[in-house]
Amino acid sequence: MNPVTTIPPVPAGVEAFDARGVLRSALEALGRDRLALSASFGPEDIVLIDLLVELEPRPRVFTLDTGRLPQETYDLMEAVRGRFGIEVEVFVPDAAAVEAMVRAKGPNLFYDSIENRLECCDVRKVAPLRRALATVDGWITGLRRDQTPTRAATPKIGPDLEHGMIWKVAPLADWTEAQVWAHIRERDLPYNALHDRGYPSIGCAPCTRAVAAGDDPRSGRWWWESGDSRECGIHVASAGVLHRPTGEGTR
Repeated sequence: MNPVTTIPPVPAGVEAFDARGVLRSALEALGRDRLALSASFGPEDIVLIDLLVELEPRPRVFTLDTGRLPQETYDLMEAVRGRFGIEVEVFVPDAAAVEAMVRAKGPNLFYDSIENRLECCDVRKVAPLRRALATVDGWITGLRRDQTPTRAATPKIGPDLEHGMIWKVAPLADWTEAQVWAHIRERDLPYNALHDRGYPSIGCAPCTRAVAAGDDPRSGRWWWESGDSRECGIHVASAGVLHRPTGEGTR
């Protein structure tokens, strides 16, 4: 459990802060040891790491290694470690839970139903995330409001009731994709090689594919499912409700 029972008050006027101001406020309120960036090594995460090290040379950064990630993601993880000289805390799924799931439903269970896919996400992502977040009072994410309709109201700092009354920090909430990539190019930052092959959004290898130019960037995630949901269960609304349109399966 997190040591705090109530979250500190959100800084006044935080919605007017730029990304650096949001990060600075979170670091000052929670401290380096109790604030961590959750990185899947998308372009937003690379920008956030670059901004974080300006404020804290040794920020906490963790990632969820599902065991099904593309090799290019591991290559980027190593490039980030080398570029910024930071440690990446790696959280993996419980081996017994993975074994039981795969034994019962097969290695590609996620293609069979939404329920199976969400079960796989829960075992490989959501459960490790809960372990990671038990070590912090706030986590930093790369959520942007223009990514999906379900993220349009994302606050720059808000309560995450689902994970023990901690802060959820989204410094890039009001950034556009163009701004993210402009920062990466201006700073010559490393990024996932799959982005140059038509993969705007990258998750586990079997659940991610390239999309045509101009298509919804999230349409390459779980493309075999109907509906507008492109979430795995990691991101929930402030009231503790999964970011998924009405009618979709539950986590």
